[in-house]
Amino acid sequence: MANTYTQIFIHAVFVVKGRQNLIPENKKDELYKYIAGIITEKGHKLFIVNGMSDHVHILIGYNPIEALSVLLKEVKRCSSIFINNNKWVQGKFEWQSGYGGFSYSKSQIDKVYKYIENQEEHHKKRTFREEYIELLKKFEVDYDERYIFEEVLKHNIITT
Repeated sequence: MANTYTQIFIHAVFVVKGRQNLIPENKKDELYKYIAGIITEKGHKLFIVNGMSDHVHILIGYNPIEALSVLLKEVKRCSSIFINNNKWVQGKFEWQSGYGGFSYSKSQIDKVYKYIENQEEHHKKRTFREEYIELLKKFEVDYDERYIFEEVLKHNIITT
């Protein structure tokens, strides 16, 4: 789009289906590099991707050439295929439907970057659910407790 200039920073969060701990610690970097490639290929600027074994945070300089929902659907679709093709889990890996998307100003980027970078420290003090609800409240997002990301399913999938 000629003569279109934007500066949009988005912090997105999405989780493994059933909030299962399926992202192997020794595979996180490989997964994050793959996700970075998808985001870059789609014309966005990745600042950081990090997370835990059950969820991922990304911070991007968002290019409004497509809807955020379309971008995240593609990130989740392609990364699921990547995980399944590499047989990182026994059974089928899936991301849960939905995501959280939060916008920030340029002056907040360093703080958000550090927050995402230090996920392991944050989760020593609080659960993902507590973290996610805190984000929703901070951004004054109306939500229904029934539809906060599902808890762990009753059956377990073993990681390899």
